[in-house]
Amino acid sequence: KGSMVQAGYQVQKMDKMTRQKRWELLDEDFSYTATQLDRSVTTPSQIRTIIRTFRDKLFTEIFPGRTEVPKTLIFAKSDAHAEEIVEIVREEFGKGNDFCKKITYNTQGDKPKVLIQSFRNSYSPRIAVTVDMISTGTDIKPLECLIFMRDVKSRGYFEQMIGRGTRVIDSNDFKAVTPDADHKTHFIAVDAVGVFGTAKTDIKPLEKKKTVSFKKLLENVSQGIQDEDTLSSLAGRLSKLDLQVDASERKELENLAKGKPLKEMINGLLDAVDPDKQIEKAKQVFETEEPTEEQIEEATKTLAKENCQPFNVPTLRKRLISIKAKHEQVIDVVSQDKVLQSGFDGEAPAKIVVNNFKRFIEENKDEITAIQMFYEQPYGQRHLTYEQIRELADAIEKPPYNLTPEHVWNAYQILDQSRVHGAGSQKLLTNLVSLLRFAIGETDVLEPYTEVVDRRYTEWLDKQQELGREFTPEQREWLDMIKDHIATSLQIEMDDFENTPFHDKGGAYKLHQLFGPDLETLLSDLNERLAA
Repeated sequence: KGSMVQAGYQVQKMDKMTRQKRWELLDEDFSYTATQLDRSVTTPSQIRTIIRTFRDKLFTEIFPGRTEVPKTLIFAKSDAHAEEIVEIVREEFGKGNDFCKKITYNTQGDKPKVLIQSFRNSYSPRIAVTVDMISTGTDIKPLECLIFMRDVKSRGYFEQMIGRGTRVIDSNDFKAVTPDADHKTHFIAVDAVGVFGTAKTDIKPLEKKKTVSFKKLLENVSQGIQDEDTLSSLAGRLSKLDLQVDASERKELENLAKGKPLKEMINGLLDAVDPDKQIEKAKQVFETEEPTEEQIEEATKTLAKENCQPFNVPTLRKRLISIKAKHEQVIDVVSQDKVLQSGFDGEAPAKIVVNNFKRFIEENKDEITAIQMFYEQPYGQRHLTYEQIRELADAIEKPPYNLTPEHVWNAYQILDQSRVHGAGSQKLLTNLVSLLRFAIGETDVLEPYTEVVDRRYTEWLDKQQELGREFTPEQREWLDMIKDHIATSLQIEMDDFENTPFHDKGGAYKLHQLFGPDLETLLSDLNERLAA
């Protein structure tokens, strides 16, 4: 409930940004409603009463016989409310800062992911306070207690919050986190605000634009068409896709979305159409406890724009579409085929492979770093890395291309054997460098990358001899190893000398002994002369 403070009493006021506090004498009565509690007005006494009651009844009524505080999650109304709760929990339990942590998007110090990991797998923290971050989609299996210090209007959202406590856990894993209990047998929900008694709105079906394609939904969102039906439909499609993607695809999508996981993108879309979130956003934007319909409408647009930000990235949209296509097959029972031509063409499959490879290069010359560098940087200034070539190899293996360097190489060999030197049994990713140079017309002969490096190395040695520089047998042995490393890894750096085969022969220390002050210049020269 709300309350009233009479004129003549002092109240504390706190800056929401800096959290600095000051005392102020009231010159008139100050009253506030229940909806203002823990938003524009906080009452530490109320928070302390809830936490103290929980503490006093924890080992007698809630979890009788236990000695360790069970993993407990407290749902707060706002980030500032969460801060107040954390401070009071630490004071009432007297167990230090690690005992209770705030886990929100505004967490200071450790990143939220690190805190969630600790809450899930480590002894500390025992109590976490959140607003939305662990409300849905994040499993904390050892969790045994939920404390509601906020109301929720959406039935679906409320059920997901309750679901945080229902997760089962292996007894050994549970005991490793909570040593005074052998098994997780149940969970307790503590209702401090009457959330179980308030009316809830039912979930509306997500899929409202069933006839609009996945690609079109993504395009519409990126172009600012961000109405409720579009966002909920996209969230529904992405939720289905989320059940199909593998670990590598999930990580790739997260990188393309600048660190935002797919589940977080989905939750963001759902937040944008959630009436509770829209009202909260309006309160935050307009700094009012009772926003008008116009203010809620304006805040809803802002919320949608913020949560649709990842889909403005063309590469993310393109990858989402390709992953979805990979995991489904269309069966056409309408079209009827005719035979237009029959006969033998032994080169047809090879032509398709080569054409697909060239099409891939053309379509991705502004997207994939390795191809960009071939078009934009002259030889000697490309400095490709093995990771960039790996990115290229991964990209051509995905639908709709489904290619490997070996397939492309064999196809070129079938079509023009006179200009292609066989790669033999080699399956080196660096051969992609040779394929790129041949495909864009930079070289007339397709030969294994190792042969290219060998030839350039021989030319470099001849040049050194012309300059009057001679190498000892031991120096030549190290130079040969450096050449072989560049042939398989595109470049060499000082860290590489701590690995095999260099480490076995003395590592970086021995290298410095052999080549002295000329070492840095020597390595730079070899990287430039031998690589792409």
